Amino acid sequence: MKIRRDAYIDIIHAKGHSNVRATHRTTFEVTREGYLTPRGDCIIAVSADKALRDLDPGLRMGIKRGWPVVVIVSTGDLWDYSIGWGDPRLELSDSTRIVVRRSTYISPNTLMIRASKAAADLDRRLVDRLRRGDDVYILISTSPDLDKLLRLTLFYDSRDPFIFFHY
Repeated sequence: MKIRRDAYIDIIHAKGHSNVRATHRTTFEVTREGYLTPRGDCIIAVSADKALRDLDPGLRMGIKRGWPVVVIVSTGDLWDYSIGWGDPRLELSDSTRIVVRRSTYISPNTLMIRASKAAADLDRRLVDRLRRGDDVYILISTSPDLDKLLRLTLFYDSRDPFIFFHY
Protein backbone atom coordinates (compact mmCIF):
# COMPACT_ATOMS: atom_id res chain seq x y z
CA MET A 1 0.00 0.00 0.00
CA LYS A 2 1.30 3.45 -0.85
CA ILE A 3 1.37 5.60 2.28
CA ARG A 4 3.18 8.65 0.97
CA ARG A 5 4.87 9.64 -2.25
CA ASP A 6 7.61 7.02 -2.76
CA ALA A 7 6.81 5.19 0.48
CA TYR A 8 5.19 1.76 0.53
CA ILE A 9 4.11 -0.64 3.25
CA ASP A 10 2.62 -4.09 3.66
CA ILE A 11 1.55 -5.97 6.77
CA ILE A 12 1.69 -9.72 7.31
CA HIS A 13 -0.24 -11.56 9.99
CA ALA A 14 1.33 -14.75 11.36
CA LYS A 15 1.58 -16.81 14.55
CA GLY A 16 4.35 -17.60 16.93
CA HIS A 17 5.10 -21.25 17.74
CA SER A 18 6.33 -23.21 20.74
CA ASN A 19 9.49 -24.20 18.83
CA VAL A 20 10.60 -20.63 18.08
CA ARG A 21 14.21 -20.33 19.22
CA ALA A 22 15.34 -17.24 17.29
CA THR A 23 19.02 -17.99 17.77
CA HIS A 24 20.26 -17.76 14.18
CA ARG A 25 23.01 -15.14 13.90
CA THR A 26 22.60 -14.12 10.24
CA THR A 27 18.90 -14.38 9.30
CA PHE A 28 15.32 -14.42 10.47
CA GLU A 29 12.43 -15.98 8.61
CA VAL A 30 8.64 -15.86 8.46
CA THR A 31 6.91 -18.79 6.76
CA ARG A 32 3.46 -19.70 5.49
CA GLU A 33 4.00 -23.23 6.77
CA GLY A 34 2.03 -24.05 9.90
CA TYR A 35 4.68 -26.06 11.70
CA LEU A 36 8.19 -25.53 13.00
CA THR A 37 10.76 -28.09 14.09
CA PRO A 38 13.32 -27.28 16.79
CA ARG A 39 16.01 -27.14 14.06
CA GLY A 40 14.41 -24.00 12.54
CA ASP A 41 16.44 -21.58 14.64
CA CYS A 42 15.92 -18.64 12.26
CA ILE A 43 12.11 -18.95 11.98
CA ILE A 44 10.26 -16.45 14.15
CA ALA A 45 6.68 -16.90 12.88
CA VAL A 46 4.55 -19.50 11.08
CA SER A 47 1.17 -19.58 9.30
CA ALA A 48 1.85 -16.23 7.62
CA ASP A 49 -0.94 -14.89 5.42
CA LYS A 50 1.59 -13.72 2.79
CA ALA A 51 4.93 -14.72 1.31
CA LEU A 52 7.34 -12.64 -0.76
CA ARG A 53 5.47 -12.99 -4.02
CA ASP A 54 2.24 -11.77 -2.34
CA LEU A 55 3.63 -8.44 -1.12
CA ASP A 56 2.30 -5.12 -2.39
CA PRO A 57 3.61 -4.36 -5.91
CA GLY A 58 4.80 -0.86 -4.94
CA LEU A 59 6.72 -2.28 -1.98
CA ARG A 60 8.31 -4.92 -4.19
CA MET A 61 9.25 -2.27 -6.77
CA GLY A 62 10.99 -0.12 -4.13
CA ILE A 63 12.88 -3.10 -2.72
CA LYS A 64 14.03 -4.08 -6.21
CA ARG A 65 15.27 -0.51 -6.73
CA GLY A 66 17.64 -0.99 -3.80
CA TRP A 67 15.76 1.28 -1.41
CA PRO A 68 16.20 0.93 2.37
CA VAL A 69 13.74 -1.43 4.04
CA VAL A 70 12.40 -1.47 7.60
CA VAL A 71 10.81 -4.61 9.06
CA ILE A 72 8.92 -4.34 12.35
CA VAL A 73 7.94 -7.52 14.20
CA SER A 74 5.16 -6.90 16.72
CA THR A 75 3.02 -8.90 19.12
CA GLY A 76 1.02 -5.78 19.96
CA ASP A 77 2.68 -4.44 23.08
CA LEU A 78 6.19 -5.72 22.27
CA TRP A 79 8.06 -5.04 19.07
CA ASP A 80 11.49 -4.91 17.49
CA TYR A 81 12.77 -3.88 14.09
CA SER A 82 15.53 -4.44 11.57
CA ILE A 83 16.79 -2.02 8.92
CA GLY A 84 18.28 -3.34 5.69
CA TRP A 85 18.47 -2.78 1.96
CA GLY A 86 16.76 -3.93 -1.16
CA ASP A 87 18.73 -4.84 -4.27
CA PRO A 88 17.96 -5.02 -8.01
CA ARG A 89 19.04 -8.69 -8.00
CA LEU A 90 16.30 -9.70 -5.53
CA GLU A 91 13.63 -11.93 -7.08
CA LEU A 92 11.05 -11.64 -4.27
CA SER A 93 9.41 -14.71 -5.78
CA ASP A 94 9.16 -17.27 -3.00
CA SER A 95 5.63 -18.54 -2.38
CA THR A 96 6.29 -19.76 1.18
CA ARG A 97 9.05 -17.83 2.96
CA ILE A 98 10.34 -14.35 3.72
CA VAL A 99 13.98 -14.18 4.83
CA VAL A 100 15.81 -11.15 6.23
CA ARG A 101 19.60 -11.47 5.85
CA ARG A 102 22.53 -9.73 7.50
CA SER A 103 24.71 -10.90 4.60
CA THR A 104 24.50 -10.00 0.92
CA TYR A 105 23.43 -13.50 -0.11
CA ILE A 106 20.47 -13.44 -2.49
CA SER A 107 17.97 -16.21 -3.18
CA PRO A 108 14.29 -16.28 -4.23
CA ASN A 109 13.21 -16.05 -0.55
CA THR A 110 15.36 -13.02 0.36
CA LEU A 111 13.41 -9.87 1.34
CA MET A 112 16.39 -7.66 2.19
CA ILE A 113 20.13 -7.82 2.66
CA ARG A 114 22.64 -6.10 4.99
CA ALA A 115 20.03 -6.19 7.77
CA SER A 116 20.83 -4.64 11.13
CA LYS A 117 19.42 -7.64 13.03
CA ALA A 118 19.01 -11.37 12.73
CA ALA A 119 16.89 -13.70 14.87
CA ALA A 120 19.48 -13.82 17.67
CA ASP A 121 19.42 -10.02 17.94
CA LEU A 122 15.66 -9.66 18.48
CA ASP A 123 14.35 -8.53 21.87
CA ARG A 124 14.12 -11.71 23.96
CA ARG A 125 10.84 -10.58 25.55
CA LEU A 126 9.37 -10.51 22.04
CA VAL A 127 10.85 -13.95 21.33
CA ASP A 128 9.18 -15.27 24.51
CA ARG A 129 5.83 -14.01 23.19
CA LEU A 130 6.50 -15.66 19.84
CA ARG A 131 7.30 -18.91 21.65
CA ARG A 132 3.91 -18.69 23.39
CA GLY A 133 2.23 -18.77 19.98
CA ASP A 134 0.96 -15.19 20.10
CA ASP A 135 -0.33 -13.43 17.00
CA VAL A 136 2.45 -11.51 15.29
CA TYR A 137 2.32 -8.70 12.75
CA ILE A 138 5.23 -8.05 10.43
CA LEU A 139 5.23 -4.56 8.96
CA ILE A 140 7.50 -4.12 5.94
CA SER A 141 8.12 -0.65 4.52
CA THR A 142 10.42 0.99 1.98
CA SER A 143 11.21 4.45 0.66
CA PRO A 144 14.21 5.92 -1.17
CA ASP A 145 14.77 8.33 1.75
CA LEU A 146 15.99 6.41 4.82
CA ASP A 147 15.37 9.33 7.22
CA LYS A 148 11.79 9.70 5.98
CA LEU A 149 11.29 5.94 6.16
CA LEU A 150 12.44 5.81 9.77
CA ARG A 151 10.20 8.73 10.73
CA LEU A 152 7.19 7.13 9.04
CA THR A 153 7.76 3.58 10.17
CA LEU A 154 9.03 4.00 13.70
CA PHE A 155 6.31 6.43 14.75
CA TYR A 156 4.94 3.59 16.77
CA ASP A 157 2.60 3.39 19.75
CA SER A 158 3.00 0.12 21.66
CA ARG A 159 -0.68 0.18 22.71
CA ASP A 160 -1.74 0.33 19.06
CA PRO A 161 1.21 -0.71 16.91
CA PHE A 162 -0.22 0.53 13.64
CA ILE A 163 -1.91 3.69 14.87
CA PHE A 164 0.08 5.81 12.42
CA PHE A 165 -1.27 3.76 9.54
CA HIS A 166 -4.84 3.82 10.94
CA TYR A 167 -5.19 0.08 11.52
